[in-house]
Amino acid sequence: MRFAIFTSMGGTTWNDVLDLWRHADQPGGWDAACVTDHFMPNTPDRVGDMLESWTALAALAGLTTRMRVGTIVSGNTYRHPAVLAKMAANIDIISGGRLICGMGAGWQENEHQAYGIPFYTVGERLQRLDEACQVMNMLWTQDRSTFKGRYYQLDDAPLMPKPVQKPRPELMIGGGGEKVTLKVAARWADHWNVWGGPDILARKGKILEQHCAAVNRDPKAILRSAVMVPVISEDRAQIEKAQQTLMKRMGRDEASAKDILLAGSVAQIQDKLGKLGGAGVGLVFIPTMFLGKDGRAVLDTLIEKVAPALRKV
Repeated sequence: MRFAIFTSMGGTTWNDVLDLWRHADQPGGWDAACVTDHFMPNTPDRVGDMLESWTALAALAGLTTRMRVGTIVSGNTYRHPAVLAKMAANIDIISGGRLICGMGAGWQENEHQAYGIPFYTVGERLQRLDEACQVMNMLWTQDRSTFKGRYYQLDDAPLMPKPVQKPRPELMIGGGGEKVTLKVAARWADHWNVWGGPDILARKGKILEQHCAAVNRDPKAILRSAVMVPVISEDRAQIEKAQQTLMKRMGRDEASAKDILLAGSVAQIQDKLGKLGGAGVGLVFIPTMFLGKDGRAVLDTLIEKVAPALRKV
């Protein structure tokens, strides 16, 4: 199993993000780091700093040396996929072939309204994501690309220079929608990511496998990753408080929130991660925005005490 962090671009500064990523990039440290992709806070007043993700990622790619770097995930509605394919190829070059190009259908409606970006229906957003994956794959792998889709078109379009990774940068699809999102992942993804623990990943993983079978694809070709929130404590009250926070902030039911929590002693956390690995997960993401003022210490404990035993499996 490998270990990654992801950092919100909101409520922080460039220097703080850079400092954290440089710390995580040390030898023996984290395997990957990703940024979120938004333009404003998801709050009623919409007030607060929000760094732009892809420009920040380009700088972070050049200022780190070891970790894989990427987005978790970039909203497809925000940028034309041909433009994003060009940006992604450039960051793959800057990073020396370390990019994880994480894509999702887009979900934050008030953000679209604020900037005049069409939000579409859920169905159309997912159809656009499917076409976007085709557009990006063609541009990364072909000398010239022509595509006549319902939403996107290419006319003998080049993309040069090509990415470092062959045949393309690692394409991650984020989301747990079982009817369409997992079908898109089965068709196009090198990597599928969702919030959840052993129970959620086991159940949704079986559905992903069904979609893979439908398109004659080996499900083992797709890396599975999970987002989990750590609470390194055996204090029941502290764990329950974290569970309630997840339920409130993410609209999760009790069972789902409990599954997402990576809670307990080092040994208990290792045991849960072992079960996660049994569900086919090869990478776990830790969202730093949930860690509070002692976040750096939590991350260090995870990578120094929890991770070594799981990395040997």
